[in-house]
Amino acid sequence: MTTFDMLFFHVFQYYKNKKVRKADAIATCYLTFLQCALLLLLGVFFSKFFKQMHVETMSSSKAWTLYVIAVVFIYFKNWMQYGGRKRKVRNANILKNKRLNYSIWLIWFVPFSLLALSYILYQAF
Repeated sequence: MTTFDMLFFHVFQYYKNKKVRKADAIATCYLTFLQCALLLLLGVFFSKFFKQMHVETMSSSKAWTLYVIAVVFIYFKNWMQYGGRKRKVRNANILKNKRLNYSIWLIWFVPFSLLALSYILYQAF
């Protein structure tokens, strides 16, 4: 189990009790949001790094287009990976092993803090 799997199932288990029919969609959107925030942070870091090293790699518009394509790919990858039978098997394995004890507020704080770090890094140089 990866960290993303554990976070997905924790969000899924939390919202399964609150919103039965939307728990899978909420957990998939959360995981996509988290992975896209990480991708944005890495993209901003490398963009600023290459700018300081005076390396011309690609234009800003091409980079944003590549980012949007990556976001769509990440969403469909998560939708395929955590939908259907695979999710049920993994969920059963997680429930057998242990109960996750993370605060849902802390879990939702992580992607927003990554976005804040991306903004700070973008403004820093």
